[in-house]
Amino acid sequence: MLTSMVKEHHKEQAKRKQEQEVRRKEAIEASNELTQSLVDTLNVGVAQAYLNQKRLDAEAKQLHLGATNFAKQTHQWLQLIDQFSTALKDLGDVENWARSIEGDMHAINQTLELAYKASRATQTSSGAGTALEASASASKNANASGT
Repeated sequence: MLTSMVKEHHKEQAKRKQEQEVRRKEAIEASNELTQSLVDTLNVGVAQAYLNQKRLDAEAKQLHLGATNFAKQTHQWLQLIDQFSTALKDLGDVENWARSIEGDMHAINQTLELAYKASRATQTSSGAGTALEASASASKNANASGT
């Protein structure tokens, strides 16, 4: 009887060990599944963050390229405006020069006309003093009209 009780006790112990082993394996499997599920969830977030970072990097490169192109274009526009401004200044200088030349030409024309009239007057008159006075008068009139 004692031996049968010991045998029965060993059987029950073996049975309990098997049950514990099955439960242990089930617990390990469940914890592995939980761990895998948590890792997968975490990996999805990490993968999404990686994709977002990749898109941000691409957009940053495009923005930098756009800013660089804009800076180049702005520099070209500034050069064009500077050239245009210089051309306008030159045009103004030419216009003032043309006015000055035109005024000088009118003064020369008037002086020559007066000298011509004075020389004709001296040819018709007999005195040399009147020709000199007429020439001086013509020069004064030319200077007065040119100024």
